[in-house]
Amino acid sequence: MGLRIPQGEPIAIDTMIFIYHFEAHPTYSPITTRIFEQIETDRLRAVTSYITLLEILVKPFKENDRRAVSDYTDLLTTFPNLEFVPVGKGIAEMAASIRARYSVKTPDAIQIATAIVSGSSIYITNDETLKKVTDVEVMVLKDFQR
Repeated sequence: MGLRIPQGEPIAIDTMIFIYHFEAHPTYSPITTRIFEQIETDRLRAVTSYITLLEILVKPFKENDRRAVSDYTDLLTTFPNLEFVPVGKGIAEMAASIRARYSVKTPDAIQIATAIVSGSSIYITNDETLKKVTDVEVMVLKDFQR
């Protein structure tokens, strides 16, 4: 996996990266495992928006699986070197600007704005359409297979 990440700068992670990891996606979990190992062992710092927690918890809430809600919340919010960033005024304004310029959906705009405002060097997603955003380097998982 060729991570082109400047030392000391955080990376930002989209919700799907977590989901692929949790669901052991046959193609992408080897990549997500390497990413999360680097975060856990302090070789990388990472940020994500609380939108990630919201999106991950939908399925357990829908299935009325309170234990999964609790487990996911505990795991994610205590994961080493991973910061969940609240949506404040600066992120809201940046997300609005991103939506206006690139016509992306609100959750994506918030995630990307979180990356930018937190000073992330890259935003890791698996949504190719977000590569049109030029305010931060957007990488999809297949970029890590090169």
